[in-house]
Amino acid sequence: MKNKRLMLAGLLLISMNLRAPFTSMAPLLDDISTTFALSATQAGLLIAVPLLAFSAVSPFAAGIAGKWGLERTLFFALLLIGAGILFRAGGSSAALYVGTIIIGSGIAFGNVLLPSLLKRDFADKVPSLTATYVLTMGVAAASSSAVVHPLLNFAHTGWRAVSQVTLILTVAAALVWLPQLRRTTSVATAAAAAADKSGNNVWRSPLAWLVTVYLGFDCFLYYAGVSWLPAILRDMAGYSAETAASLHGVLLLATAVPGLILIPLTPKLRDQRALAFAIAMGMAVGMFGFVLAPSLALLWIIFFGIGAGGGLIVALSFFSLRTTSAGDAAALSGMSQCVGYLIAATGPTLIGRVHDLAGSWTLPLSVCGVFGVVMAIVGWYAGRNVQIGVPVEAKREEGFAAFSTET
Repeated sequence: MKNKRLMLAGLLLISMNLRAPFTSMAPLLDDISTTFALSATQAGLLIAVPLLAFSAVSPFAAGIAGKWGLERTLFFALLLIGAGILFRAGGSSAALYVGTIIIGSGIAFGNVLLPSLLKRDFADKVPSLTATYVLTMGVAAASSSAVVHPLLNFAHTGWRAVSQVTLILTVAAALVWLPQLRRTTSVATAAAAAADKSGNNVWRSPLAWLVTVYLGFDCFLYYAGVSWLPAILRDMAGYSAETAASLHGVLLLATAVPGLILIPLTPKLRDQRALAFAIAMGMAVGMFGFVLAPSLALLWIIFFGIGAGGGLIVALSFFSLRTTSAGDAAALSGMSQCVGYLIAATGPTLIGRVHDLAGSWTLPLSVCGVFGVVMAIVGWYAGRNVQIGVPVEAKREEGFAAFSTET
């Protein structure tokens, strides 16, 4: 029991490192851009490159954990994150980007392996603990973002020192995780093996692509918003840098809230069409709201944040709800995260580029709003109660048979 509690504490501390080390950089983008004379497009790459690392590294995480053991691989992930934080503040613009890539690689391992840890050691509490670690991740990201400018102002230090504050979370997680290194268990490989032998090729499934696009658009909008919200608030609503950083923290906290409700609720719904549609429209409302009434920024932040966090949870739940076997679920997860994060990686850079060309945030925000509407339409079709490889006719016959039996 004691070891379980220690493992759970380590798990939650690891989750704190899965967003904060790079989302906390958004309030510092102006200072970093000034230091290295970066354009908005180049600054946006600082948020994009971790997402590219997610896409590139995620497919290999389970295989590496199978060789090294789940506990050691997660510890290695923390070492990568810590090394990346230090390297990022090293001095040159090259170190800035390379360090960010290293951080993203470490986070990718955590993204893939933490759900495996829950499945293995807390199988009877997966929904509640998933909600807990999603909330913990959001709170850590929000807090680290909110303290950035107070530290800059009151500690009289530069952005390099402030960017290393999240190293405290990494060191704490590594220390608490150390006792787990005595275990060398690996992730279960049955699902991966089944995915290799699966008779259904998810890459040729229209439903699989709907799920993938839904996840990709959600992450695209989330990371574009996380990257540029402080600048949007300053330029469109006239907020100070300190207030913009605090509201940026509100956004990150809002993304964590839906986990408390949606994770246990989503599988119980007959289908997820209305839920997936409404969540995406919430993001669209938030984006269009900034254009039409920037003075109500807090309201639009809440709309957007709840939509972004809820969209991620719904997209992740589709991996099991839209498949009939562990093999198909693993294959869909690998495809969706690889392609989805690749789509997401274009968000910060593309929106920054559109801003550079347009000279204001009106066009970039309108583009994001349109993306939210498209995501809602995709979500409506991805949310249907059908599975990959199962014809709709078979589902209808199954439902008719159940109805006949009941009556």
